Amino acid sequence: MQDLIITTIQTQLFWEDVQKNLEHFDKKINEIDGPIDIIVLPEMFTTGFTMNPIKLAEQHGGRGLQWMLNKSKEKNCVIVGSISVIENNNYFNRLYWTSPDGTYEYYDKRHLFRMGNEHQYYKSGDKKLIIEYKGWKICPLVCYDLRFPVWSRNRKDSTYDVLIYVANWPEVRSYPWKQLLIARAIENQTYVIGVNRIGEDGNQIKHSGDTAIINPRGEIISQTMAHQDRAETTNLSFNYLQEFRKVFPVMMDGDDFEIN
Repeated sequence: MQDLIITTIQTQLFWEDVQKNLEHFDKKINEIDGPIDIIVLPEMFTTGFTMNPIKLAEQHGGRGLQWMLNKSKEKNCVIVGSISVIENNNYFNRLYWTSPDGTYEYYDKRHLFRMGNEHQYYKSGDKKLIIEYKGWKICPLVCYDLRFPVWSRNRKDSTYDVLIYVANWPEVRSYPWKQLLIARAIENQTYVIGVNRIGEDGNQIKHSGDTAIINPRGEIISQTMAHQDRAETTNLSFNYLQEFRKVFPVMMDGDDFEIN
């Protein structure tokens, strides 16, 4: 099985300015050299973590998604990131996975950040997404989902190899962010990718980034320095993952459970 080449983009977001953010990420992505399999962007990368969806949410299939599809085709890679979306009179914090062949899949954030009143504006998703890509199985999630290990649990009937979190995670809670990414990698024996923004948002909340990629042992194999505006590219080894699971098969003793 081939390795996966991942590029994470840790950068600032321009508060509730879709045009400026798309231009910003257009430039960032155009600067990436070499072949890439997946580019991961932060949560709500077109607006920042806005609670103003009445003004800013796009229709499902709208401008942000079309931009992602175009960039996927242009760079011949998958692009992952979330957008504020309206569908059937409901608002969603919707993660899109866009492919260079023009197809896409999406996941609606399950756990809405109560302390930021996200649950008052957006509707919670109820379906986990596991995508097969180049022989890998990948589970993309959004920010606050990181705190809920049952939802992300790797199970015998729905295993995955890579767990992705896109986020707007505040600097004041950077320690839990870093520890929980490691915990999710260890308990699920999977690679974990956590991509977070930097800078101050429109609510004067500061973000330090702390973007990282963790291997199945819980070791950090890529880490972007706090507050640094930077794209990082890292290879994930499928052979390493398989060998580790083979010699230490903890999932064989995993618990069976149901999620309501």
